[in-house]
Amino acid sequence: MGKALIIGAGGVGSVVVHKCCQNPEVFEEICIASRTVAKCDALKNKLAGSKTKITTAKVNADDVDDLIALINKEKPDIVINVALPYQDLTIMDACLATKVHYLDTANYEPLDTAKFEYKWQWAYREKFEKSGITAVLGSGFDPGVTGVFSAYAQKHYFDEIHYIDILDANAGDHGYPFATNFNPEINIREVTAKGSYFENGKFIETEPMAIKKVYNFPEIGEKDMYLLHHEEMESLALNIKGIKRIRFWMTFSQNYLTHLKVLENVGMTSIEPIDFEGQKIVPLQFLKAVLPDPASLGPRTKGKTNIGCIFRGVKNGKPVNYYVYNVCDHEECYNEVGSQAVSYTTGVPAMIGAMMVLTGKWQKPGVYNVEEFNPDPFMDALNKFGLPWQESFEPELVD
Repeated sequence: MGKALIIGAGGVGSVVVHKCCQNPEVFEEICIASRTVAKCDALKNKLAGSKTKITTAKVNADDVDDLIALINKEKPDIVINVALPYQDLTIMDACLATKVHYLDTANYEPLDTAKFEYKWQWAYREKFEKSGITAVLGSGFDPGVTGVFSAYAQKHYFDEIHYIDILDANAGDHGYPFATNFNPEINIREVTAKGSYFENGKFIETEPMAIKKVYNFPEIGEKDMYLLHHEEMESLALNIKGIKRIRFWMTFSQNYLTHLKVLENVGMTSIEPIDFEGQKIVPLQFLKAVLPDPASLGPRTKGKTNIGCIFRGVKNGKPVNYYVYNVCDHEECYNEVGSQAVSYTTGVPAMIGAMMVLTGKWQKPGVYNVEEFNPDPFMDALNKFGLPWQESFEPELVD
């Protein structure tokens, strides 16, 4: 049916490649591109014999001209951006110049500021509309599936949704004293930033990790979870009818938090450049270089993740509570595609989102967040491609 250019060959990129190759009727061809072409070639070799035709390429995703040249050479129908969030805008610029559909898994953030906002990408709406191409923002799990869950709940079970709690639990154990389950630089920037929640039409800021709850997650059990800022709250606040409050919660072990606090106290999580032996280095980027590569965690991670949304609202004037979630097993993910569940839960929805665009189900000119499309075909695909969801109308609520 079509061809995808996949930019990024890390843990998530690897999952996207595997899942595209499991769906050759839609993805007849893929090109894997990265600054490190050896990673792309390794993925291609791993999937030798796939019905999907695979090519590889070297690209600098910070360079619009380099991206344009690659897109013109490969002529894809869609670009799947699983590079760094700092590179979203250059890749969007290249897609505009070549009139190719675009999809990513995380919103743009400036390299020098830990700030997560959609305003930079939403500013492209008119340009994409005039060019007749579609940009799908945040088609990972959170953001991504959490937005689709919200659209599904709104479509089928509610007249108005008043409260959303997004819960992200990772009960996996990789055996290292300290490691991050996705890009360390992005992960630590996210966790050490101020928290926030949306309530009564505005965002209320909190100190990092200042609000903690304990929740009993299905198939995982009781876990400490902390309120964070997360990008999907910004779009859901605009797109969900009747919304009064949205909160995002993520679980962390005490071991993780202790290590992170020490690193923060000694300045290793800073994004401000410092002088070191005659050159400028960013401490957080140096820390990333010495921490385990998240792509290497797959074979040693055991346990499960549970990510979902709890909704409270009304239908036909009566109160409704609804919880929809996915449980993913780290070892099962590794056995299938060679990655741990955090990469898997991001990579599968990226492939599904691209499939929605290529098949025309999510194809309309402009820039959109996932909850602005019909959720039903995406929800069906989650069950088919490895992220089955469960639902409850009597969930334990977050008090």
